[in-house]
Amino acid sequence: MESVENFINNLSWIIPLTIVALMLLTQMFKILREYERAVVFRLGKFQRTKGPGLIILIPFIDKIQRVDLRVLTINVDKQEVITKDNVTVNVDAITFFRVVDAEKAVIQVEKYIHATAMLAQTTLRSIVGQVELDELLAERDKVNKQIQEIIDRHTESWGIKVVSVEVRDVVLPENMKRAMARQAETERDRRAKVINAEGEFQAAERLVDAARMMENAPAALQLRFLQTMNEVSSESTSYVFMPIPLDFLEAFKKLQDTGRQPIEEKE
Repeated sequence: MESVENFINNLSWIIPLTIVALMLLTQMFKILREYERAVVFRLGKFQRTKGPGLIILIPFIDKIQRVDLRVLTINVDKQEVITKDNVTVNVDAITFFRVVDAEKAVIQVEKYIHATAMLAQTTLRSIVGQVELDELLAERDKVNKQIQEIIDRHTESWGIKVVSVEVRDVVLPENMKRAMARQAETERDRRAKVINAEGEFQAAERLVDAARMMENAPAALQLRFLQTMNEVSSESTSYVFMPIPLDFLEAFKKLQDTGRQPIEEKE
């Protein structure tokens, strides 16, 4: 009986001691992943930045705040913005950034992710309001670069590097969509007319060249006329009426006279 009572008495202080030891161990040893850093505060004062791997702390005296060094993303919700040419559009964006200085990210700004998101939102509204709609649609890379540079300049003191900013979607009003569709259709019609006019001009040039050639060689006109008659005769039409010019046989008559002239000279 005495042994059982001794064992129970020992348990009465062993269990609390074990619990205290476990609490001390969890407070003393921390394991950080490769992409994590721990900003250590000792009695509220910044001590140092530790990690990755196993770090040792003074229990109940040292406090840490974990910082993720991977590239993080922030979705900027849709913003209703008036562009420089007074067109109301809804735009949203996505911001990619990462922490390069864990100490500054914790000490210089409260909730650095939220602060960066608010800065990205206001910068998006400011830049879109300074450009025209055509520039926003056609030169989106330029707009993205401007937003990224402004945010990065403001967050540099927070130990944050903005990798890139992408304007994801631009929603236009329905009346503006219809106006742009009409404009695009008008532009296509204009291009078609220009191309048609250029084709007519080139065809006219070739006809002038052909006329000059036939003027120098009248027989070419007659041969062309015969070729046309051959093409028409191959069609399924029953009757074809073709006007024959009065001077159609003149070229052949000249050729005939040219062939007789040597024979008369021999006689």
